[in-house]
Amino acid sequence: MSTLAVLGVPSSAASYAAGQDQAPRALRAAGLFDALADAGIEALDAGDATEQVWAPDPSAPHAQNAAQAVDSVRETAERVATLLGSGHRVVVIGGNCTIATGAAAGLTQRSDDRPGLVYIDRHFDMNTPETTNEGAIDWMGVGHALALPGALDSYLDVLGDRPLLQPDRLVFFGVDPTQSTQFERDHVDRLDIPVTTQADLMADPVESARGVLATLPDVSFVVHVDVDVLDFTRAPLSENTSGRNIGPSLAQLEAALSVLVADPRWRVLTVGEINPTRSAGVPGLLTDFCALLARVLASARS
Repeated sequence: MSTLAVLGVPSSAASYAAGQDQAPRALRAAGLFDALADAGIEALDAGDATEQVWAPDPSAPHAQNAAQAVDSVRETAERVATLLGSGHRVVVIGGNCTIATGAAAGLTQRSDDRPGLVYIDRHFDMNTPETTNEGAIDWMGVGHALALPGALDSYLDVLGDRPLLQPDRLVFFGVDPTQSTQFERDHVDRLDIPVTTQADLMADPVESARGVLATLPDVSFVVHVDVDVLDFTRAPLSENTSGRNIGPSLAQLEAALSVLVADPRWRVLTVGEINPTRSAGVPGLLTDFCALLARVLASARS
């Protein structure tokens, strides 16, 4: 594997509350770079993008903190493009799930073709401000990458040519379809986007990951992980605490990720929605997660 670069995006502006902004700092403190070194991985610390802490935005209840969220996506894209241009594979630690769209936009700037995206999440994140009253833009990233009806022009503009993602280059992995809006389900069906469910991931992480890779065309791709895909009771890492007693274990997620990043087309891994306060009662969990990431990334070495 070419030298790895690790970029932090300490932003919770697009979230439901503050917390994810602490994740890059917390993972560094938990030994991320020590774990990478122990795994034999040469890693560049690319520092952090601009810190943003969530605050209520009653002026735009259906698209809260949009300007800050869009700025974060723009900066992520620029930083990822620069690191890729220097020959690195990239790990982006967020922050919101909007980092996935920033990473894909950055990869597009360094590629002759549209990128692929493997989206590991309990949710589709395909909403727009017109389809949900919750207003958190981190539930809307994929909707903007696909330029769905009602998407914000300001967000679309920073992603480049519309749409950023072609539907045949997007795969959902680990989704619980019951945790979605009708708008999302309708567009998944209309666009014929492949979906590998949470149950599939848990039943056979390795084979389901191989199946996901088989659906992608021969293009470079981003892997995105929202840690809310995990069983929150066994791994309380996520901002979203509703996934209790359901979802894959850390070991199952590791097995799937190791297959995905071992593929030579892989370029960027984004990890979103870690809220360090959630794991305060489980000493060592963040350190264990750092070790998991290092083992996964070791799989990418040629």
